[in-house]
Amino acid sequence: MNKMISNVYCVGRNYRLHAEELGNEVPSEPMIFLKPSHAVVSMEGAGLALPENRGEVHYETELVLRIGRRYESGMTVDELVDVMAFGIDFTLRDVQSELKKKGQPWTAAKGFRNSAPITPYIAFPGAEGTAGEDFTLRKNGELVQRGNIKNMIFSLQQIVDYIADRYGLDEGDLIFTGTPEGVGPVYQGDRFEIAYGTKVLGSFEVSAGPRAEQ
Repeated sequence: MNKMISNVYCVGRNYRLHAEELGNEVPSEPMIFLKPSHAVVSMEGAGLALPENRGEVHYETELVLRIGRRYESGMTVDELVDVMAFGIDFTLRDVQSELKKKGQPWTAAKGFRNSAPITPYIAFPGAEGTAGEDFTLRKNGELVQRGNIKNMIFSLQQIVDYIADRYGLDEGDLIFTGTPEGVGPVYQGDRFEIAYGTKVLGSFEVSAGPRAEQ
């Protein structure tokens, strides 16, 4: 990454169909969790190592915003964001299920190293412009996720206002804005490719991870 990364905020359950596919309630306000900055890695076609013996790993493709300046009350998302990317919020699903049962934080399921690969940054065309194209994820050549921010439960503006008010936002912060439906398991050897509109922005192969026969 050629830009400093500070906080990594993530929005859970921000697409209705994704919440429903996992049997979760649709939230009434943004559901925010954090990943360590060390979870973020560049998605540039190389191999990516994921945990091999901690149960199922699931992919969740998301728009990622980079905050370019300190938030001040009344600022628009178009003023705050300088560039954007697309990334995957990798999740240890079995670990997360156990944490939920115990009412414990999700860090163990969401914050492991390499759990937040992102594409190279591209220009942010504004909230309205970003909704002009779908983003997609292909797994081994098959389309598995398609999303558009117009289908979010909470808009980009609502997200930045909520995070800034409760936690603060400043230059270098990243926001993973939530995933659409279609999440699924990841296995060693799987190849992933993220596109925005017709342009492929990033790809990688899972060099280590759960094996399909397990």
